[in-house]
Order: sequence, then C-alpha cells, then structure tokens
Amino acid sequence: MKYVLVTGGVVSGLGKGVTASSVGVVLKACGLRVTSIKIDPYLNTDAGTMSPFEHGEVFVLDDGGEVDLDLGNYERFLDVRLTKNNNITTGKIYQSVLEKERKGDYLGKTVQVVPHITDAIKNWIESVAVIPVDGKEGPADVCVIELGGTVGPDNFCLIHVSLIPVLGVVGEQKTKPTQHSVRELRALGLTPHLLACRSAQPLLENTKEKLSQFCHVPNQNAHHSILKQLNLLSIAAPPNLQAWTKRAETYDNLKNSVRIAMVGKYVGLADSYLSVVKALLHACIACSLKPSIDWIAASDLEDESAKLTPKDHAAAWETLRNAECVLVPGGFGDRGVGGMILAAKYARENNIPYLGICLGMQISVIEFARSVLGLKRANSNEFDSETPNPVVIFMPEGDYFYIPVDQSGGSYGHKVIIPPFGAAFCPATCRQLVDLRYRNAEYVDERHRHRYEVNPEAIGVLEEAGLKFVGKDETGKRMEILELYSLSVVCHVTKLDLKFFCFLRYPQILELPSHPFYVGVQFHPEFKSRPGRPSALFLGSRTFFTIIRFCQSRDEESEWSEENFVVLE
Repeated sequence: MKYVLVTGGVVSGLGKGVTASSVGVVLKACGLRVTSIKIDPYLNTDAGTMSPFEHGEVFVLDDGGEVDLDLGNYERFLDVRLTKNNNITTGKIYQSVLEKERKGDYLGKTVQVVPHITDAIKNWIESVAVIPVDGKEGPADVCVIELGGTVGPDNFCLIHVSLIPVLGVVGEQKTKPTQHSVRELRALGLTPHLLACRSAQPLLENTKEKLSQFCHVPNQNAHHSILKQLNLLSIAAPPNLQAWTKRAETYDNLKNSVRIAMVGKYVGLADSYLSVVKALLHACIACSLKPSIDWIAASDLEDESAKLTPKDHAAAWETLRNAECVLVPGGFGDRGVGGMILAAKYARENNIPYLGICLGMQISVIEFARSVLGLKRANSNEFDSETPNPVVIFMPEGDYFYIPVDQSGGSYGHKVIIPPFGAAFCPATCRQLVDLRYRNAEYVDERHRHRYEVNPEAIGVLEEAGLKFVGKDETGKRMEILELYSLSVVCHVTKLDLKFFCFLRYPQILELPSHPFYVGVQFHPEFKSRPGRPSALFLGSRTFFTIIRFCQSRDEESEWSEENFVVLE
C-alpha cells in the first residue's frame, strides 16, 4: 500500500480536503485505485453531535457513520463508498485503547501515548486502507490521508497545503509564511515532498522557484512528482481527465441560471449544507443551468422578525418571491420552523417548485395539515410535545441515549440522530415516481439521519385531502416518499386509488402532480449525488430544475419533452 499524506499550515481553511480529493482524482485518472482517510484531532468519537455552525454539515455514510464533511468530498470526487472507519478521530483512538486496557489486552502494562496510542493510529490506518471502497475486490493502490499518519519512506508522499499571501499595495507574492510552516513541519520530523499553495492570484514563476529553492521541493507536474515518490511510474498510465475537463468547460460556458431559495436554519455557514449545494450544482450542470443560491434564514420569514428586524424580514420575503424554486433542507430543533412552514405554504400556493429534505418533508406535512385540513395546532412532537394534532412523531426505535444496534449489515446507524437503519428499499410499484425519477428501479437505496417520522395514524386523513404518500418502508407502516394532489383533484378523491405505491422504510416522498414540482423526502438524496451522476430527486424526467426550464419556456407555448434537457447516465 502506498500513502499520500496531506497536511496544512499558516492558516486553517486552505482546502486540505479539496487538495486530498483532487490528488485522488489525478491518481485515479492514471489508472490507479484510490481510497481515502480523514484524521481529525478532536476528542469526539464522530461528528454526529457537533454544531453545523462550528463544523459544517455532518456527512452520512452507507453504514450509518456520521463523519466529517471532507469524506463527502472524497466520495463525490472519487465516486467511492467509504465507511465510518475512514474517519479517524482522537476520541475513537483513545476509546479503542481504553477498551483494550479494560479487557486486559495489554497484559498489565502501563498504557501510554507512546507506544500504545501511536501504534493504535498506525494499525487503524493500515487496516482501513486495505478495505475496498470502489466495488472491486482487493485493496486500493494508494491511500490518500488528510492530516496525519507515519509510514515508511518508500511508500510515503507528503503534500503540505500552505498560503501565499499577496500584499495589496504592491501585489507581491510572499513566500515567508510557507517557509516558516515547512520549517515547523520539519521540526516534527516530517519533510514535505510537494507544496500545494493557495493564493489570490496564480503563482508567478519566480515565486515557484523561490519556494522550490528554500523549501527543497521540485517545481514540476504534481502527478509526476507523486508517482515518482511512490515508485509507481512503471504501472501508472498518463492521466485521463477528459470527463472532468468537459464538465468544467460545460460549466464555464453556461449562459442561463436558476435562482434557488435555500430556506434553512444554518445559512450563516454555507458548509452546513455542503452536500445539498453540490447536489444542486450536479443537477444544474446536467440541465445546462448555473445555480444561483439565495440563502434565507428561516427565522427572518417569521412574523416576529417583522417586529424585531423589519429590514431582514422584508429582504427575506423579497428574496423568496424572486426565487424560481424553493428548497428546505434538514435540521434539528424548533428555531426557524415557523419560517420554513411559511416558505412551504408560499411554494404550494403559488406553484413554485419545492423540494423538502428530511425536516423539509416534515415541514410540508405540518403546513398542509394546518392550511388545508384546518388543524391550526398541527405540529411535530419535536417542536410541541403537547400538540393535539401530532402529524410528526418521535420514532419508537429512537432513544436519547446510545443505542447498541446491529452494525453487521452495513445499513444501520447507532445514535439518537440516526434511525436504526441507513437505507430504504422501494420496489418499482410506484409508476409515477420511480419511472420518472428513479428510472424504473426495483428499489431505492438512500441514506437517513432523523429522529422523527410522519405519524402513521395521520396518513389516512392527509391522503384524503390530497397529500399522496408514494413511498413506504418494507413493513408498509412508515412513509418515505409523498406527493401532493392539487385541490382540483381532491374533489374526485373518492374515485381515486390512493394506495401507497412504493414501499420504503419510512414516510419519505410527497408530490403534487398538477403542481410543477412539490416533493418531500425523509431521506437525504444529496449524500449520494455525484458529478456526472446527479441524485435522482435532483435530476430526472420531472425534476426540480428541468421543470424550472419548462416553466421558463411555457410562456412561449413550447411543449415539454425529454429532448428539452440533458440527462447524464
């Protein structure tokens, strides 16, 4: 196994994750198999309980692991399926060592940082690196590690990410901060083989030469330097990056854009919804559109905001009214829920395409119950434990403490914020939804992260009023996918066959057939979106963005057809 280690210096947030992902893409383009590991210094055992404002989004893996958002970058760039063990934290390492100590595995020896903690880190890296993540048998050729690890020199390449500041007055590129950062790295016994430098401007040739001279790194093509250091030149092919180049050129040449209102709780930090943003980008490019995301703090839409911060309130509503589609992503807690409900109502009543993810689906159910069924106090038990009309309830499998559940099948989670499963399965019996979005798939495999679900006892009355649940779990008791019928259809509801057409694991998709696009999903489709292979619910025959283009063109009385958009298989 060959290892590439990516470290950072000078300041944080330089893009070590993107650098690690990009290195993996280049190595994969050379015909090598690549896996990735992220090492985080915090004592948390995973990212599940960390605030989105502090750490960005929590990315969910197929095995239910809640991990750092950089693993989402690895999956998207490399098109692999990682495991929770690909994210190493200090907390995990210490926990594993202490568990061994309690079981007597150290045979009475004094447990210390050296050698026990350091050995645990090396053993973890070596064991995880050989796990195949690309669907093929056998270990990968190269493991890209972000932040840490120590291995032999013949199988090791260190890339140091640093900053080259540019003085505003004279525009001079300064190399001193990087030189000092490399010096500190060497003091720890690590010598970088390559530098990945970030700057406001492209590096000048004399800047490169200075860095090469004072930091003792070669000034040559990155992939050639990495392959040479890892002794892989004999087996690697020239990099084939045609697909990535084509995507970049396509994006650069896009003329039309679509305005998307993102109504959420954590809009102060865009990384809180990183996977959603990337899924929007993947789908928009496939539909020949540039995404223009307007961030709206949900609390700014509420009536209370009109009294306390009238300017923010007016600006939020102006942004919402100018949007061509509305997306309400996931979240926890009651802050901003009122604003999300208002956004869902506005989209439903004004035929604005709407996609609700996880909490966003539950919001659409609450809004429908209040506005259409007249249940003014309809709510989720998460927000009002005393509501007389609980249309969203706590999941019976959940608990506010750790739940040891089966992990062997690779499809279960283990904490309160993850239900005890990580995938939903849907037979292709829902012709409208599966044919048009999932391309007649036999089942749907998506990732979940939630504690609450649509109340099964409320399904009947909601469907009679036009809210059509088209997805359940395999037990047939929980909703995963729902659609919304228009009021023109409701008057004929007694004549319609309103059975659940898909069988997923929990109530999950909602849609209004005569509405351009009104869909709610309990799972997180954004976690499996890939460049060149957008998520089915962001891209399909009647999707979030192709409908926008159709709506833009219908004033010209042009008919919608499959030829009106691009689908990337």
